[in-house]
Amino acid sequence: EGYRQLLVASEQIFDVGFRRLADQPFDRLTNMLAQIPSLVRLKSHLTVSQLVNRYMKHDLIRQAFSIHPLLVGGNPFNTTSIYALIHFLEREWGVHFAMGGTGAVVNALRGLMERNGINIRLNTDIERINIDKRLAESVTTTEGEVIEADRVICNADPPTVYKQMIDKSAGTKGKIIPDAMTRYSMGLFVLYFGTTCTYPNVAHHTIWMGERYQALLHDIFNKKILAEDFSLYLHRPTATDASFAPAGMDSFYVLCPVPNTMGGQDWNEEGQALRDRIVAALDRTIMPGLKDTITSDFWMTPDDFKTDYRSMHGAGFSIAPVFTQSAWFRYHNRDRRVGNLYFSAAGAHPGAGMPGVLCSAKVVENLVIRDESTL
Repeated sequence: EGYRQLLVASEQIFDVGFRRLADQPFDRLTNMLAQIPSLVRLKSHLTVSQLVNRYMKHDLIRQAFSIHPLLVGGNPFNTTSIYALIHFLEREWGVHFAMGGTGAVVNALRGLMERNGINIRLNTDIERINIDKRLAESVTTTEGEVIEADRVICNADPPTVYKQMIDKSAGTKGKIIPDAMTRYSMGLFVLYFGTTCTYPNVAHHTIWMGERYQALLHDIFNKKILAEDFSLYLHRPTATDASFAPAGMDSFYVLCPVPNTMGGQDWNEEGQALRDRIVAALDRTIMPGLKDTITSDFWMTPDDFKTDYRSMHGAGFSIAPVFTQSAWFRYHNRDRRVGNLYFSAAGAHPGAGMPGVLCSAKVVENLVIRDESTL
């Protein structure tokens, strides 16, 4: 009965938070004020954990139904209950996997763009967005090339853009909450590996929970320390798509939430040690013999997210999805001062995760269409 009540609550939040608002711009305060009655009615002042605990009594069941904010970089104990909509979203539309993996999705999108005459520039990093008289006129690459533009649509991490790619003289900050009060999502340690045998009893998706829950999340998000214990998400794509590994073998990755780089960990030392602890834990639980069968392993740390993806503080999901960093309080999809600078990114409204960033793209599309119509 408790689950049925939670499902009803999740659907009600989904109907408002996703169906009605996820692809709508929150670029004006009035957009936010108009939603206050709905936010109050849906108890968005509660955290996801508080909402779940109203309906579930067993601690392990509470954990299982409150972990969803971690999928978008949030701590269930301080993430607004708006994100409880994820449960109903997954139940309503399912969890899908593209045969061929993310690479197949990227290749399909590339083909779509090329068929529509879009020029794709690879291995090109942007050093600066050039703004004059409250308009983004061009971008400058790290090689010094200046590319002029009528509009700049950016999918880079907004905090990085505003701190490193826009001159302070432009007079724009991106969001209302001061930088000093900004809270970032956790970092990620991602371990990729193959095995020289198959593990048919391991599902495509597995959540491997450690003994600690709230205390572990407190270590990661608040104290920013790397504890000896952990919880894991284990992905086995070969459960669905055998092409991910040679015959008789398996392919995996493990996602382990860790502190972002604000914790000061030396990942040159910690990376190997954490890899070994994860392999040992899986070996003695759901993947016996892993120590002997693991092959071709490598990993990414928050340092890599900071360097390769230019994510501020190596955060895995940009800024955290707390209430004061959601909707109008989050980075806007169009800059408040620079009228032709747009953001379709995890750090912009509505947030991280595949559904979130796709909705972010829809918001930008609608804004561009609206802006074009007023010219």
